[in-house]
Amino acid sequence: MSEGLKSVTIKELYTLDETIAKEIFESVTYPWEVLPGISEFIIKLGNTLPEEKYEKREGNVWIAKTAKVYPSAYIGGPAIIDEDAEIRHCAFIRGNAIVGKGAVVGNSTELKNVILFNKVQVPHYNYVGDSILGYKAHMGAGSITSNVKSDKTLVVVKAGTQQYETGLKKFGAMLGDNVEVGCNSVLNPGTVIGKNTNIYPVSRVRGVIATNSIYKNQDEIVLKN
Repeated sequence: MSEGLKSVTIKELYTLDETIAKEIFESVTYPWEVLPGISEFIIKLGNTLPEEKYEKREGNVWIAKTAKVYPSAYIGGPAIIDEDAEIRHCAFIRGNAIVGKGAVVGNSTELKNVILFNKVQVPHYNYVGDSILGYKAHMGAGSITSNVKSDKTLVVVKAGTQQYETGLKKFGAMLGDNVEVGCNSVLNPGTVIGKNTNIYPVSRVRGVIATNSIYKNQDEIVLKN
């Protein structure tokens, strides 16, 4: 495995103890490899969750009894909303979604085929599709994942001179732990952002962005001190 592709492995991006979905990641190398299996995994996991902690609703939806779900939120299955999560007014969860412990899904935010690790925040007008967001990752207001290329070809992850053919038509972004995405940014298909990295507001991001860096624009990415 090249150094470029090594930087986008599950091991380098995520703290697996910070998600109820840990098991789905254990047999693969790259996070996007779990995307086709999220739906099936949710149903399998949901049926093992203790009834004293989780309420099962119609459509294979499991919601922790300590989670806060506002009346105007929509949750389509299969989905798991973990303990102490907050699903705010007019959130739209279309299905195939795992929302981690203490995570926030906010006003007019839409989720589809995603895993949000614990303490993730997507609190204001976000679209997150076919993506994995690591522990304490945060997307600023209006920032979105773009999950289909304009020419509808399969997504390729590009890490320097290396590339990985994913075989996926739909692939948004993989955000490592503690990633901060600035307001109104667009994460293009196949984007992978390393741990502890900050993305400037109103950015257009593509490809692999290194761990512990600051993304100002495509030509100005600096390492943190």
